[in-house]
Amino acid sequence: MIITEKRIALISVHGDPAIEIGKEEAGGQNVYVRNVGEALAKLGWQVDMFTRKVSAEQDSIVQHSENCRTIRLEAGPLEFIPRDNLFGYLPEFIENFRKFQDENNITYKLAHTNYWLSSWVGMRLKKLQGTQQIHTYHSLGAVKYNTIKNIPLIASQRLAVEREVLESAERIVATSPQEKQHMRSLVSAKGNIDIIPCGTDIERFGSVEREAARTQLGIDQETKVVLYVGRFDPRKGIETLVRAVNESQLRNSNKLKLIIGGGSTPGNSDGIERDRIEGIIKELGMSEFTVFPGLLNQESLPTYYAAADVCVVPSHYEPFGLVAIEAMASSTPVVASDVGGLQFTVVHEETGLLAPAQDVPAFANAIDRILLNPEWQNKLGEAARKRVESKFSWDGVAKQLSKLYTQFVQQPVKDPLFLFTSA
Repeated sequence: MIITEKRIALISVHGDPAIEIGKEEAGGQNVYVRNVGEALAKLGWQVDMFTRKVSAEQDSIVQHSENCRTIRLEAGPLEFIPRDNLFGYLPEFIENFRKFQDENNITYKLAHTNYWLSSWVGMRLKKLQGTQQIHTYHSLGAVKYNTIKNIPLIASQRLAVEREVLESAERIVATSPQEKQHMRSLVSAKGNIDIIPCGTDIERFGSVEREAARTQLGIDQETKVVLYVGRFDPRKGIETLVRAVNESQLRNSNKLKLIIGGGSTPGNSDGIERDRIEGIIKELGMSEFTVFPGLLNQESLPTYYAAADVCVVPSHYEPFGLVAIEAMASSTPVVASDVGGLQFTVVHEETGLLAPAQDVPAFANAIDRILLNPEWQNKLGEAARKRVESKFSWDGVAKQLSKLYTQFVQQPVKDPLFLFTSA
């Protein structure tokens, strides 16, 4: 049988594409799935994005455009559950996915799964109904567990699933050459990998001028602004940033402002890390020039990026680094950890600077180099914008993915029993 219908399921169990970015466990993956889905819909694909429903108040279906929607399936109790505790609810997710197919007379022949939990769902759908699978990791357990002290109980299960999907999926989509290298060296030498980067909205980011942004945010035009955007998580390296700014040559200047933007509402899991960071800031005497604006929605983000002199991405590891290209699209140079996909997105000495992860003096030096040389800062920002325009637009990413998907929807679909008689 030849399948020519341009229909795809994007599966993101724990990363809801329709949720407000910055809320509990909502970050780069949510942005990726939502923007890929909407861009694919513009190319004529029927896009259904499947995620887990976390409260009875949530709509079961959110229609983003004529051809793109988010579908929330029940899997376990209707409450937020940390991703490391979700694996046991995946069979129910699959059951409700197949029920949705039956009720709507749809069979998804191609699924693009995101993160290891969704990859397990995709592999089971392949066994049950022959669904072909494209997968994006977003984070590799083999890398993550080398950067944290407390290894979760689910670690061995995750590592086994990540190896299985690399070896069995029709194609793995790595978002950078560095991520592909990690897959090969740490996961498996088997499997087919394509490199297609993440993207950003190059019209929205870069639409605000720095002077206007600072006026809107009430920031003096002469102030040096250092910006962080992201979750409060020890692996994001916020402590490195705080201590680096404390060591900066501008430390005692009344023209320095540190903005730590992001985080979810009080009482959620990242509140512990936020409290810890605030404690360090008070201890170092940085409270007067440090602000926590809280959750930055997609409407306010371009203004914050535009207002900054430098955006710092101090993560212990990032497979890609979406914040980096959002800042670069806003013509704001980036200081980032010299790890993972950040080595791909940020070109050292051209669009920003790279520093060893968790190296406070190196980050302090990099921040100072940019802030103390406004002419060079502007040059870096201009080069950053050009790099994003040429490589990281969502439309360009969607076109590459569409070309990849088309290879598989036009192929004959084999009987799942034939494919997995030895499973």
